[in-house]
Amino acid sequence: MSAPTLDPQVTPPPAPEPRRRGSGRLGQSVVRLRDRVLERLTSRPRPVSPSEEPAFVLSSAFTMIAVVCLWAVAQLLFFSDLSQSRAQDLLYREFRTAVASGTASLGPVSEVDSPVALLRIPAIGLEQVVVEGTASGDTQLGPGHQRTTVLPGQVGTSVVMGRAATYGAPFADITALKPGDTIEAVTGQGTVEFKVLDIRRAGDPYPQPRAATAARLTLVTAEGSGSLSSLTPDRAVYVDAEAAKGFPAPAGLPTVLPESEQVMAHDTSGLPLLALCLALLLATTLGVVAARQRYSAALVWVVTLPVVIALSWATTDVAARLLPNLM
Repeated sequence: MSAPTLDPQVTPPPAPEPRRRGSGRLGQSVVRLRDRVLERLTSRPRPVSPSEEPAFVLSSAFTMIAVVCLWAVAQLLFFSDLSQSRAQDLLYREFRTAVASGTASLGPVSEVDSPVALLRIPAIGLEQVVVEGTASGDTQLGPGHQRTTVLPGQVGTSVVMGRAATYGAPFADITALKPGDTIEAVTGQGTVEFKVLDIRRAGDPYPQPRAATAARLTLVTAEGSGSLSSLTPDRAVYVDAEAAKGFPAPAGLPTVLPESEQVMAHDTSGLPLLALCLALLLATTLGVVAARQRYSAALVWVVTLPVVIALSWATTDVAARLLPNLM
C-alpha cells in the first residue's frame, strides 16, 4: 500500500491574524479620543490680530487672577488643614524622640517652632503638639506657647494660643469645655492633669490667685459674631485650668513679648517674601500670555497649572500671616 500523496495545488488555509490591541469598539473609541486630545494640545492657535490683543491679554490675566483667588480661599478653608496635619505628624515624631532621649526642652528659652508639649483634651477629642511661639506663622503648625510664660505643667501660669477656623482649627471647640473637664499636658518633665476652672472673655473677672505650688494653664483662641464668625474674629476667649502641683520651672523667662506674638496680632515680617511670591505670579502670568500666542490654550494650562498652584500655595501661606494669629 502506497502512502497518500498531497495535491500540490491545495494549500492550507492561512492562520488567523492576531487580534490587534485597540481593534474593538472600545479600543477604537480610546484611540479616537487620544488623537483628539493630542490634536487639541498640539494645534497652533489662530494668530491674534492687533485689535484683539488687549482682550486676549486681559482674558489670560483674569484667568490667572481667578485661579489664584479661588485657590487661596480653598486653601484657607480646606487644604490648610492638610498642611497642619502633616506638620503635626512631623512634630509628634520629633517630640516623642526628644522625650524618649531626654532632650526635650524644659525652658525657659526654646527654639521657635520646636515642639515643647503635647496637649490632650478628651472632652473635645483634641490631641495637639504645642510649638514654641505664637506668631501667625507659628500657629499655622499647631497651638503656640507664649514665650514669656512657663511651659505647660510647670509651676506658674502657662499660656497656649490656638487657631479657631484655619490650619486645622485646633481650638475651635474649647469654648464647649465645662468646669471640671480634664486637660493633660505632657512635657519632658512628665504629665500634668489640669481641671478646667471656667471660660472668660474681655471684661470677665480673672480666676482666683493660684497656690504657690500650683500650675495654671490658659488656652486662648478667637471668636466673632454673625454667620461667618469663625472667619471674622473680633475678640479673644480664654479657658483657665489648674493643677494642684506642677513641675519646677527654670528661671530666666523672657520679659518682652514681640508685638507679632500677642493675642490677635498680625505678623508683617513676611512682607518681603510675599512681594517675591507675587512677583513670581506676575512673571508666570506674562509667560502664559506669551505662550498662548504660540501654543494652544489647553497645552499652556496643562503645563503651567501645577506651577500656578504651587506659587498660589506659597503665596497664601505667607499672606495668611497678615491675618490674626488666632483666626
